Amino acid sequence: MNIQDIQTALKESQIDGWLFCDIYNRDPLAYRILGLDFGKFTSRRWFYFIPQKGEPVGLVHRVEPTKLDTLPGEKWKYLGWQELHQLLREILGSPKQIAMQYSPMHHVPNVSMVDAGLVELVRSFGHQVVSSANLVQRFVAVISEQGYQLHCEASRLIYQIKDEAFQKIREA
Repeated sequence: MNIQDIQTALKESQIDGWLFCDIYNRDPLAYRILGLDFGKFTSRRWFYFIPQKGEPVGLVHRVEPTKLDTLPGEKWKYLGWQELHQLLREILGSPKQIAMQYSPMHHVPNVSMVDAGLVELVRSFGHQVVSSANLVQRFVAVISEQGYQLHCEASRLIYQIKDEAFQKIREA
């Protein structure tokens, strides 16, 4: 994961920040994009906010304080839900447009990982929640050079098989 790449994408998308969050390993996209170990079970909510400018901030439960230690930025800790709400409000700052793994009207269910309650909470702080679908596509749905070459080879073989099949039909 490269914070600068994410911040560049946020700037190009005119989005002020990207809020990642998870509990019970429900959001594999967050783990993949952030480079976290999906095999390590999470029993408490964690949040990771990447602003368009500045340093990211993590928010973790005091029971699982090391959950985001592999990520850059300051880590804040909460215990109860009241403290979680207070600290999350502080981390997000003044009202802005925030991307989350959310899909309006559930149009893109593959990206819709956060529940309505969390969206309501972030909105209650005055923020506009927008879908992270285009950002997710940019960082997850990518193909390597080797993958591209394999697709080209598969395409060549499919056309060859098609041509040979029609040749056999003509000869029959």
